[in-house]
Amino acid sequence: MFDRRLVTHFDWMLLGLIVAVAGLGILNLTSVTADWSGDTPIYFKQLTWFTLGLGIAFSLCIFDYRHLEYSAFFAYGFTLFLLLAVMLVGKTAMGATRWLSLGPINLQPSEIAKMVIIITLARYFALHGRLGGLNLQELLLPLAFVLLPVVFILKQPDLGTAMMLLFIGATMILFAGVNLRTFITLAAAAVAAAWTGWSFLHDYQRQRVFTFLNPEADPRGSGYHIIQSKIAIGSGSVTGKGFMEGTQSQLAFLPERHTDFAFSVFAEEWGFIGTAVLLTLYLLIIIWGIYIARRASDRFGMFLAVGVTAMLFWHIIINLGMVTGLLPVVGIPLPLFSYGGTSMVTTMIGAGLLLNVSMRRFMF
Repeated sequence: MFDRRLVTHFDWMLLGLIVAVAGLGILNLTSVTADWSGDTPIYFKQLTWFTLGLGIAFSLCIFDYRHLEYSAFFAYGFTLFLLLAVMLVGKTAMGATRWLSLGPINLQPSEIAKMVIIITLARYFALHGRLGGLNLQELLLPLAFVLLPVVFILKQPDLGTAMMLLFIGATMILFAGVNLRTFITLAAAAVAAAWTGWSFLHDYQRQRVFTFLNPEADPRGSGYHIIQSKIAIGSGSVTGKGFMEGTQSQLAFLPERHTDFAFSVFAEEWGFIGTAVLLTLYLLIIIWGIYIARRASDRFGMFLAVGVTAMLFWHIIINLGMVTGLLPVVGIPLPLFSYGGTSMVTTMIGAGLLLNVSMRRFMF
């Protein structure tokens, strides 16, 4: 029987924040693609994806999220199968093999892996937790849960998504708690892995690091994106140049302005005031996600909310760091804002899980 308290406890605050950010993103895409030709405008496609994602989020609210706890390991195994299938029969585009072609739909299993990792780790840490923090032996299994799909994703290659899985996993592990000796060991292992991993990077991935350190060394080549992005952000000044008045975007000086560098367009047109509003909305989403985790009725819900919030947080931080020159360009979209159907649906699935945990905070 349907519990009326679910409607009473629906989290309108979170939904309002999500709709506000997505609305600004669609408005921004309207400006970016104003002079683009095509049968269907990009902003309308984004609106369609958001509507679909909103439907999925509401659908996720219907069933109790705790049922996911019992299917976590099955979902993890199926995701590994999909990642393996990508390596064997995946669709290649722009030098990367990241998609499975399923008729009219191109499925990107690496995006699914983000949510599955969150659910799997939430399941593990809901069952394993103790005072004083977990030791290294107790962390071997969750580390394996994270590293195995990371290896598959790096083979595609997709450094950005692999990094996201590592950051999400690290955040959930630290939230679960580790003892001091284990923390020092893991930190040393991470530094060693980063040092060793340099030799396994592709040439274009190494070039991104060099460009990050000195973009002016190749202003018309590898450094072009970040230089144009910083010009766009800086030229917005306090109040911006106005809607559809940004020269960097309207004159096409800024590449990938509808995806990875969508924030740069927004900053140029709306200035410091506009970006402050957008960043405040993102900050409120992150704070509200932590608030939901704190109020969760069980450990699984708590870790689920922490994982989804960590996914959103790292997407925001890496994208903003990327477009402002503080981090290398790794192709991470800004959640709810950059154009992309897969990114939008994945984000809305996460939002649906947050809404689900929040609605059932009174159920024990």
